[in-house]
Amino acid sequence: MTLRAKEWLAVGLSAAALLLGVGVGSVWIPPGDVVGILGHKLFHTALPGGITDISVNILWKLRMPRALLAFLVGAGLSASGAVMQSVLKNPLASSYTLGVSSGASLGAALVIFLGISLPGLSLFTLPVMGFVFGLGTILLAMAVASRLDGRMENNTVILIGIVFSLFTNAVTMLMSALAKEQMQQLIFWQMGSFSMKDWSAVLILAPITMTGIVLMVRCHRELDMMTFGEEQAQSMGVPLKRMKWFMLILTAALTGSAVAFAGIIGFVDLIAPHVARKLFGSSHRRMVPMAAMIGGLFMVLCDLLARTVLSPQELPVGVVTALIGGPFFAYVYFRRRTGRSA
Repeated sequence: MTLRAKEWLAVGLSAAALLLGVGVGSVWIPPGDVVGILGHKLFHTALPGGITDISVNILWKLRMPRALLAFLVGAGLSASGAVMQSVLKNPLASSYTLGVSSGASLGAALVIFLGISLPGLSLFTLPVMGFVFGLGTILLAMAVASRLDGRMENNTVILIGIVFSLFTNAVTMLMSALAKEQMQQLIFWQMGSFSMKDWSAVLILAPITMTGIVLMVRCHRELDMMTFGEEQAQSMGVPLKRMKWFMLILTAALTGSAVAFAGIIGFVDLIAPHVARKLFGSSHRRMVPMAAMIGGLFMVLCDLLARTVLSPQELPVGVVTALIGGPFFAYVYFRRRTGRSA
């Protein structure tokens, strides 16, 4: 199968996943009705006969924003993971590695623990604080790494990120132990969920995610060169330190935004880049957008499982991704060790 055919297949599977995401649930909405409702809402076409107002409200007000938000979160995390793995030359690099997720979790814990509310933006206090703390953690980690190692070697950045991640996780756990009445809310947020999300979250996250992915693709030549090694990239004219700062800040912004709206969801930023690299090659011009699409597809399906497998009870989507991603992580790690020893 050609690369172009694979790309169209990925687009088709993503569309099919979104149709499943908005159609399947306690109230089944057939694909034809889904298309009819979307046409009515988006293009003001006549609503096909037999479709009730209840079905229209369920699809448009509940399931559609949830499915689109899941797709955007999966796309943003996966594109970030793909770039992190290339910049740090580590196939296990992710938002967890550099402390973005743990920093965002600390911001959310402070909101829940202290009852913080932004004036006029009370509904977005948790997302804003999660984004600010996630981005702040990576900026602080990179500043320390730059101070300790002027060249910002990859191993230095990763180790500093792990240290900051462990520290912020410890502070979050301490706050959870002290605030037992808010512990359940905090734990549920840390496991990730798309429940009770509306169109406002989609409208905010969509431009952030799309802008970030476009900027990553525009830097595909520099990213391709960096995969050959830092010395080779510098010899080919890549401003290594500046590009590393820019890419890590960009990935942190994408990850922080996604985590802020959905909570901490692991492993999608590990799984999707590996699948995209395997199917579409290592050129970032094609691999980054395909990783985003695969990640979005994967997240929509995981959210569908989370809300249907134990219906009417809903699982945190982070539990589903962990059940799938844990074995995948082990496979990548031991395959890498075997490849080195061979």
